[in-house]
Amino acid sequence: MLRYLLLALPLLANLAQAAPQSVLQRPIELDTGSGVLRGTLLRPKTDQPVPVALIIAGSGPTDRDGNNALGGRNDSLKKLAQLLARHGIASVRYDKRGIAASQDAGTDERQLSIELYAADAAAWGQRLKLDPRFSRLILIGHSEGALIASMAAESAGADALISIAGSARPIDQLLREQLQTRLPPPLLAQSEALLSSLRAGQQVAEVPEPLEVLFRPSVQPYLISLFRQEPAQVFGRLHMPALIIQGSHDIQVGVTDAEQLKAARPDAQLAIIEGMNHMLRIVPMDMDQQLASYRDPQLPLARELGDRILAFINGLTDSRNADSSR
Repeated sequence: MLRYLLLALPLLANLAQAAPQSVLQRPIELDTGSGVLRGTLLRPKTDQPVPVALIIAGSGPTDRDGNNALGGRNDSLKKLAQLLARHGIASVRYDKRGIAASQDAGTDERQLSIELYAADAAAWGQRLKLDPRFSRLILIGHSEGALIASMAAESAGADALISIAGSARPIDQLLREQLQTRLPPPLLAQSEALLSSLRAGQQVAEVPEPLEVLFRPSVQPYLISLFRQEPAQVFGRLHMPALIIQGSHDIQVGVTDAEQLKAARPDAQLAIIEGMNHMLRIVPMDMDQQLASYRDPQLPLARELGDRILAFINGLTDSRNADSSR
């Protein structure tokens, strides 16, 4: 880790001195053949090919900007895309099927699966790979989006992968951990039974009303598809350059998950950002302040997050240029 930091310091200094670039923003659509997905393209104003990041949002009704109808507006992924564009890196972020502007592509929630989301991400990547405006393709997945990115990376033709706050464990285990401190004992026992049934591939017809937001019958096929995935194994099978980013103050995913992903891919870079939470902000380990950050778009992104991502992507570009000059 120290060696990586020393190598990155000159690059970070150059980035800090570089003047922000002019940015173009355009709507972008992908016709999948079974629905149109809608997103936003941000790119620096230049005639030269630039790297492009496909940004994949997390679980639930989280839109392209990182905002969730249940949690509030925080604009985490929008801010990340803007940061990239100011430093010469294009991005596409999109609403997944059934969410926000792509709602019409997933009107029947029972037909959604993690595999379908991964196929959509791969299709976006394939489109961007064919676009002459772009050079390298980097998939950036946040939270559950990190698993989708890992599943899609090879089919997308990605040149690199960045996992931010991604779980290494099957997601039912992560949910169990999250619910331990959030549910009273009777509901916790019922949630355990539901998770065990869904992990076994069995749907449950009767769900207690307080748990319907998580386990309603219409979302259970998706959860079954999600729970059968082994994120560390999926990540470990990839051969492209990878960066794992995890905040030390994340109340949803822990540092242990990032370390397990690193163990699955020893050659991947690992960045543990002190004080960063799940919304990519520096927030104390105080529950009130943590929850407030989920609905505060004015909070700046953690500075080290941008530094790490920019250094990683620009390092890929430098390697490509070095190879082409030989």
